[in-house]
Amino acid sequence: MSPVLKDKVVIITGAGRGLGKEFALRFAAEGAKLLLPDISLERAEETVKLVKAKGGEAHAMLTDISEEKDTKKMADEVIRLYGRVDILLNNAALYYGVARRNWDEWTVKDWDRMFEINVRGTYLCCKAVAPLMVKAGSGKIINIASDVFKVAAAHQLMAYACSKSAVYTLTQCLARALGPSGINVNSIAPGFTATEASLGQDQEGKAFEATVEAQCLKRREVPTDLVGTAVFLASEDSDFITGQYIVVNGGSVLV
Repeated sequence: MSPVLKDKVVIITGAGRGLGKEFALRFAAEGAKLLLPDISLERAEETVKLVKAKGGEAHAMLTDISEEKDTKKMADEVIRLYGRVDILLNNAALYYGVARRNWDEWTVKDWDRMFEINVRGTYLCCKAVAPLMVKAGSGKIINIASDVFKVAAAHQLMAYACSKSAVYTLTQCLARALGPSGINVNSIAPGFTATEASLGQDQEGKAFEATVEAQCLKRREVPTDLVGTAVFLASEDSDFITGQYIVVNGGSVLV
């Protein structure tokens, strides 16, 4: 069986660690050629090394997705490297090191930075890359949203939850705007996943314990649980799916 993404050109933001790293490794295994923009060039280059060690093709670049000049450079670089782009996976977000707190303890600075990266950054990546897809007459955009704004503890991560709710809405708006150009836009909503960021938040394991208790499937979600859905949305098997919010969380939130 041929890899389902053979020779597809894919941009995966924030692939230096966590979910993005797992997406990169799986997409490369499926035959994709990768550009990996990240706020940490060192981490992105480490992911590139892992991809290349397994025979894949990938390039790293330093990118702050909240800066429009950086996202424009990202679009220019993918054309320089590969001449086109087929898939954009907007994974980069501000989550690592974010502490849970009462709803009224978020500072204006914290709130604004959350939206600058998670919402504006996702929008700017789409704004930079979508015209390349429009010109080609096809493309897939996959945004990483979250189930956090639907769970009972959402108020403890209010700024993050609101930013990911905005990504959900952005996805639907872009699906309407870009559908006539042959571009699919969908979102994936992970649950509370055992990444470095989540493990750092929940060092005593109480949040994971409560999350697993609420799930239909009784184990912790891990990064590899998300990759199959992303591959499906990037593949030809999802060509008639757009504007959707696909929750992957073991059944803790049923939509």
